Amino acid sequence: MTMQKTMLAPLLASLLLVVAGAQAQGVYRIVGPDGKVTFSDRPPADDKAPPPSTRANGAAPTAASGAALPYELRQIASRFPVTIYTGNDCAPCGSLRIMLSSRGVPFTERTIATNEDISALQRLSGSTSLPFGTIGGQQLTGYSDGEWAQYLDAAGYPKQSQLPGNYRQPAPTPLVAVKPVEAAPAAESRATPPARPAPAAPVNEGPTPSNPAGIRF
Repeated sequence: MTMQKTMLAPLLASLLLVVAGAQAQGVYRIVGPDGKVTFSDRPPADDKAPPPSTRANGAAPTAASGAALPYELRQIASRFPVTIYTGNDCAPCGSLRIMLSSRGVPFTERTIATNEDISALQRLSGSTSLPFGTIGGQQLTGYSDGEWAQYLDAAGYPKQSQLPGNYRQPAPTPLVAVKPVEAAPAAESRATPPARPAPAAPVNEGPTPSNPAGIRF
């Protein structure tokens, strides 16, 4: 008996050291899908946690929104938003659009196509020349690469594009919103002509010396 106790003492001491070390490191009890219980020094994976490469709601950032822009660029665009006014068959308008896109400047494009658009542009800029643009409160008429670059630099826009690869500029919209055509009112039915008044009933005044029978027409 004494010999067995002597042999068990080192074994128990080793087990205690293992348990103490496991408690110091933290032991996790893991129950598998099949009900099997295992122990590990690593915490179990949280199946409900979203993958690190996606958002918690699983939605990708909107490409054409300010949330997709780098922080500094978003701040500049909020202080000095860029809006351009363009028209069809306008070569300088296309050059301006390409210049802004290649430099990575987010902008809003308004198109001039109707008489209402032209009138609104004239009230806004004092002329009908295209392209026309604004950088914050600064107005620029026509397109000159050097002039536009100068004002973009002054506003703080970076010289090289910092837009995310999935960014898309918002689609152009008319300067004056197109109003939906209202349906013409239904044709009113032709009014029924007023009924002719009924002829007055003959008044029988009775016989007279010239009309002994009392007949009237």
